[in-house]
Amino acid sequence: MKKQSPIGRVLGLTCGSLGAIVLLSLLSLNIESPLPVWQQLWLQFGGAQASADPAQGSFASVYWQQAQLPRLAITLLIGGLLGATGSLMQQLTQNNLTSPLTLGTSSGAWLALVVINIWFTDWVADDSAMAAMVGALFAFSLVVMIAGLRNMTGLPLIVSGMVVNILFGAIATALITLNSQFAQNIFMWGAGDLAQDGWDTVLWLLPRAVPVLAIFFFAPRILTLLRLGHQGAEARGLAVLPMFSLFIILATWLVSISITAVGMISFIGLLAPNMVRAFGIRTARNELFASFLLGSALLLLTDSLSMLLSVWLNTVIPSGVTAAAIGAPALIWFSRKKTQAQDQLSVSLTPLTPKLSVYTLSLIILVLIAGLAVSIFMQLNQSDSAWLWEGSWQWPLPYQWSLRWPRLLAAIFSGIALALAGTILQRMIYNPLASPDILGVSSGATFALVFFSLLVGSTIQTSQWGIALLGSGMVLMLLLALGKRQKFAPASLILIGISLTASLEAFVQFFLAKGTLSSYKILLWLSGSTYRVSEQHALLFSLAIGLIAGVVLLLARGLTLISIGRSFAQARGLATERASMILLILVALLCALVTSTVGPLAFIGLVAPHMAILLGAQQVKAQLIIGSLIGACLMVWADWLGQTLIFPRQIAAGTLVAILGGGYFLGLMLLNRRR
Repeated sequence: MKKQSPIGRVLGLTCGSLGAIVLLSLLSLNIESPLPVWQQLWLQFGGAQASADPAQGSFASVYWQQAQLPRLAITLLIGGLLGATGSLMQQLTQNNLTSPLTLGTSSGAWLALVVINIWFTDWVADDSAMAAMVGALFAFSLVVMIAGLRNMTGLPLIVSGMVVNILFGAIATALITLNSQFAQNIFMWGAGDLAQDGWDTVLWLLPRAVPVLAIFFFAPRILTLLRLGHQGAEARGLAVLPMFSLFIILATWLVSISITAVGMISFIGLLAPNMVRAFGIRTARNELFASFLLGSALLLLTDSLSMLLSVWLNTVIPSGVTAAAIGAPALIWFSRKKTQAQDQLSVSLTPLTPKLSVYTLSLIILVLIAGLAVSIFMQLNQSDSAWLWEGSWQWPLPYQWSLRWPRLLAAIFSGIALALAGTILQRMIYNPLASPDILGVSSGATFALVFFSLLVGSTIQTSQWGIALLGSGMVLMLLLALGKRQKFAPASLILIGISLTASLEAFVQFFLAKGTLSSYKILLWLSGSTYRVSEQHALLFSLAIGLIAGVVLLLARGLTLISIGRSFAQARGLATERASMILLILVALLCALVTSTVGPLAFIGLVAPHMAILLGAQQVKAQLIIGSLIGACLMVWADWLGQTLIFPRQIAAGTLVAILGGGYFLGLMLLNRRR
């Protein structure tokens, strides 16, 4: 068979994309419109509407002209911008897995928009795009500072972006929960909604999208030189850093105006360029142009599916949710093709001390006791001008004690549970970046609980632990099934975890997008608060975690053998498959119990095992014990700080832990890069 020429491939993809756009446009315009196609064309080209029923004809024509047609226009434009931006970012970094989603720019822009919606409402109308750009640039600068310009082609860039996403997302969640009166108007925006009620958004977006033309005309030559590498491009006279910075700013601007216009739309900027390359298009100019067209077609397909589902289910399905549902499996597929088991992204942990000492253990216990002491004995009043004052330390009143001890137990055993789960995962998968939140295990429990609570009408706090176990267990099994083929390589597992987490969180965002009182309650629970834990629930939770922790310690020998190597473990007589299955069930149980009791908690399962290693706990049993103590310390102090930092208001412990843990992890990656 004769191989198709490059020009033929470009023409084929262009014609295919344009044909798909035409067909999908007809579908989109006719999903909810009673007008026949001929009448739509008549209206489009200035004809008067003609209908047997004047009232119905008037409404149908106005709806078509002021709702459906603007929605089609904004969909094509946003899809094209995201596709071209994704292609530009991937070619600049020479990394096929970069996009506004994976580089943290989307979360930076979203956080900036949340800030101005809460505190600078006068800026919302005119300066939203600029604020979003500042947030996106700050996020990307943070990612580049951590990963380094020399590591733009590797997975450290993606992992840094993922951590920035979690960190900024936690900050945005904290701001929304503390300013609930401003929350409802941004829930749907966060889910990515393309619905329009006029041409205002399209007219606002068009002049601001002009920089995309500069990308088409001026970027191809520079992108072609960058394919030679930074040194090769500099040898041919290209000022790499200024040009790189200029086009990153342009890309960030396009992402910012897209988010400002319609909210968060994931995966389009990642999928379109990869699909273009899969069709054999290689030159920079052709890739940019084809990505623009294919991005438009992909988002139009996504939006059409959203509208069809909305009609079928009789509820509004935001397009961002559908984009995540389609994009996540595609990202998993591309990550399995693009990463190999040899891609050993890791965080090297050099212990601060070669051996765990009694002094270190005593210090950890003292920190935990201090956290318990301030949580129990410190009394704060709204009129206090300072935290510490004479007479503020006293045993709490019976009513205060009945509120404090359940949340203390919940905090302690949540930290223990996630530290155990993180240690097991890191030892079993031979991956120091494995943790329940990063790999999506906690997100599975979160999705199951939210879905079940809305399905049956119960509150999340009264939902069964078994529901959370089902969600976390299914995600864990899926994760291991997908990662086994590549021998649980760090690159593959983390990207699969990102995909699963993004898709599950998109569905949770769909439930939040309803903007009801239940949505706000779900958001409060998602922040990871110990506030609503009852006495009975706290006792049962603590007992369950204690029993599981005992079982984990009994299985420490098997985990030690598996962490050395599965062949070695089998040679020592260990039934590795059965032991692995038992340990994974325990991980799913731990995550399910924590998520159903407190809510999703980020970074505890990553940070606590790391800190245990740094303090000299290199043996499995020692790491399990020390990591558990550290996890308990982190949660107890986070819970107390959340109650006192902005007293009398509160920051959820899970939100504070995510912020502190994200900062720790980013600092750890920065230190590893400088070594």
